[in-house]
Amino acid sequence: MRILFVAAPLIGHLYPMVPLAESLRAAGHDVLVATGGDAVARPPAGFPVEDLTGPFNFGRIALGTMLSRPRLLVRELAGRAGTDAVGHIFAAVNERFVDAAAALVARWQPDVVVHEPLCAAGAVAAARHDVPAVLHGNTLFDDALLLSVTVGKMRPRADVPASAAVLRISPDSLVPGASGQPMRPVGYGGGASLPQSLREPGTRPRILVSHSTIAGPGSTSVLDRIVKLAPTVDAEFVLLRAVDRLAGRSLPPNVRAVGWAPVPDALETASAIVHHGGAGTILAALSAGVPQLVTPGPGDRAHNADVVANRGAGLAVPVKRIDAAVLRRLIDDAALRTASAKVATEIAAMPAPAEIASTAFAKFG
Repeated sequence: MRILFVAAPLIGHLYPMVPLAESLRAAGHDVLVATGGDAVARPPAGFPVEDLTGPFNFGRIALGTMLSRPRLLVRELAGRAGTDAVGHIFAAVNERFVDAAAALVARWQPDVVVHEPLCAAGAVAAARHDVPAVLHGNTLFDDALLLSVTVGKMRPRADVPASAAVLRISPDSLVPGASGQPMRPVGYGGGASLPQSLREPGTRPRILVSHSTIAGPGSTSVLDRIVKLAPTVDAEFVLLRAVDRLAGRSLPPNVRAVGWAPVPDALETASAIVHHGGAGTILAALSAGVPQLVTPGPGDRAHNADVVANRGAGLAVPVKRIDAAVLRRLIDDAALRTASAKVATEIAAMPAPAEIASTAFAKFG
């Protein structure tokens, strides 16, 4: 079969889909990836990639969309807008490449289009050409609801049929009642290799610190906070994707900055992780059974932080409120480790992408 994967033009939206794409390719299917923005700049290894957007500034589109809705913007910045703001933002994003996606479907003629919930353009493009569409979840919301909200806000109004299949990568204990066929979330590190120094455990607890791949005000503030607190905590801190951000700065002896590193691999020798609250990082930490500190923020970050904290698998603490006591609790609290391990066991029992590739896609052949 010819299978087209379509993602919004952001790395965090594309990478969760790569393990299924790899499984389908391994099963002998012809797989094409279509996206844009920074996801094209760091494409998944081994796949042909179509750029649907050309030069793309997500932040400018998001800000422009929200400035016309000031009350909603206030709620979004506080992380209290639910699916309303994200629906408006990604409707505006998808409107910019839906025609390019439809043209690609017409030209390449896939048997199936696989898209993520905030890539409504994939669903619309498939519908225009009567191609079945599979919704590949990548959030800690009900993905089918998120897709419906986004499609509903696109202009001109688009009508799409129900997805031919819905695959969700969120475990039941995190998103109870979410629709779709469960599929195990498998981390993808973008083809980067792990530095040798991170392949073996250190002599004291190792805390990874990550930040959003979406640039913006405050997106790396957590790095500055950790650098300030590190000398007061008996742990090793590894700041991921931070070499450029901290270039020229003198770091405490127990802090080191590295470049792009695959988070799933780095978690294998980590005791904990501090991060911005992206669903991909959350699921990677849960899959590894590693406690996490999530910093609530705009968009889905407050929601995601609450999901983790309510499950007992981590802490939800704003950057400005992180202190040495919080970091010590992150590595010392046995309850956090126990809850994280339980979710890891739950995730391990979910069907692997290879199993889904051979079962859920059989009806399209």
